[in-house]
Amino acid sequence: MTDSSAFELPKCDVVVDAMLGTGISGELREPAATAAGAINDSDATVIAVDVPSGFDADAAVDGDGGARDAHADNGVEADRVVTFHDEKPGLEEFSADVTVADIGIPAAAERYVGPGDLRAARPDGRTGRAFVIGGGPYTGAPALAAQAALRSGMELSFVAAPESVGGEIQSYAEDLIVQPYDGDRLVPEQVDGLVETAERHDDVVILGPGLGTADETLEAARQFLESYTGPAVIDADALGVVPDLETEATLVCTPNRRELARMGGPETDDLAAAADDLEEFAADLGHVVLAKGVDDVATDGERTRICRAGTAGMAVGGTGDLLAGIVAGLLEHAGPLEAATAGAYVNGRAGERGAERMGQGFLASDLLEEVPAVLWGETDEDE
Repeated sequence: MTDSSAFELPKCDVVVDAMLGTGISGELREPAATAAGAINDSDATVIAVDVPSGFDADAAVDGDGGARDAHADNGVEADRVVTFHDEKPGLEEFSADVTVADIGIPAAAERYVGPGDLRAARPDGRTGRAFVIGGGPYTGAPALAAQAALRSGMELSFVAAPESVGGEIQSYAEDLIVQPYDGDRLVPEQVDGLVETAERHDDVVILGPGLGTADETLEAARQFLESYTGPAVIDADALGVVPDLETEATLVCTPNRRELARMGGPETDDLAAAADDLEEFAADLGHVVLAKGVDDVATDGERTRICRAGTAGMAVGGTGDLLAGIVAGLLEHAGPLEAATAGAYVNGRAGERGAERMGQGFLASDLLEEVPAVLWGETDEDE
């Protein structure tokens, strides 16, 4: 218990706590600790500005214990909170009355994606493994996704692919580690081994690039997701098994407009205009959706973000595979919506940089070297 004898408040009816905001964590240090103790010992009504001093909104988002973990033991115990623009995560757990004050921030500031989203999600260093389950009818897609994960900060990138195409996938880049399995396509007999590998190494899975649509392949994809419990980016052919799927895995689904419609989502050429419908679809689906179009839309069913980064040249095949790999790399460090949002921005800016160098005739593989330049170079310049 803080000794407040060195800091006595005058007799008053109301105390306004505006000492500290959202950018602190841990126990309060002096002199704020003593001041907080005096405030808590007083009989006055305590009104906190934005958040009570000692409250860490980031901990409320990341921790399993909710606001109790987010609030320092020696923090201010407020009776009322006047918070700005939107309610901060975790405040609903307090007994204090919370009022949200409009301070003039336009809706577009949190609706549209920008460099700030990237800074919040980018890796501090290399860590993690990508595990791409793809290939069979197609070989370039899993190779692009695996390389993009490496470019986004992962230490290792594995590709599980049919033996018939394993050598071809390996030939795209010596940096990839190909783990071939028997046959020429994914089948249910392979599922147990793939799940065991992914779970044992805490991999971020990318499921779908180049898999094909054979019935036994789609059944294997379904069985994998029903057994797997970790994070996964679902792309291309595997997207069709996600609706009505029962899984404990954390999924980020990355459909293009046609794939979105086949999943039961809105049929539209203008994803941004259909953002509310997309949000409703994601809520029903129960997973994060990153829909790819002229404007990309990322939503978790409660929050929705629109990314305008990109260029017409990104209609070339393979940029969606890059996006899947980028999101997987960021999913190692950030939440599903944050990874999807920042991934869309990185992919779009990589395309813009590619167009600046080569015009609109670039290939998806040309953008690989732009990914780390966007992730670290551009954000460093902005800071």
